[in-house]
Amino acid sequence: MIDKRELTQEEKTFGMLAHLSALSGFIIPFGSILGPLIVWLIKKDQSAWVDQQGKEALNFNISVAIYAIVASILIFIIIGIFLAIAVGVFWLVMVIIATVKVNNLEDFQYPLAIRFIK
Repeated sequence: MIDKRELTQEEKTFGMLAHLSALSGFIIPFGSILGPLIVWLIKKDQSAWVDQQGKEALNFNISVAIYAIVASILIFIIIGIFLAIAVGVFWLVMVIIATVKVNNLEDFQYPLAIRFIK
């Protein structure tokens, strides 16, 4: 367990940025994966908090990318349209919730995230 009382402001900021950087997917192709990956790779060895948050954000965004691919394949049988919308809304809401919780130094685990990176 990480003692959050000893975190520096920089660690808090990068922990939050690991989650918030997923929103770069609105601008950059694969940005929702690349943003957390870059933050995690830069700071993982310097802070256990950023390492933990970066892995969590990365695992979630990779999982959502897989769910989106499945939904887009299922568009051919109509259900995929609703699944794609649901996945998009779920992703946006979860990223915002995670960003706020991590900014308040609360531990957060995304629901439905496959743990690719442990």
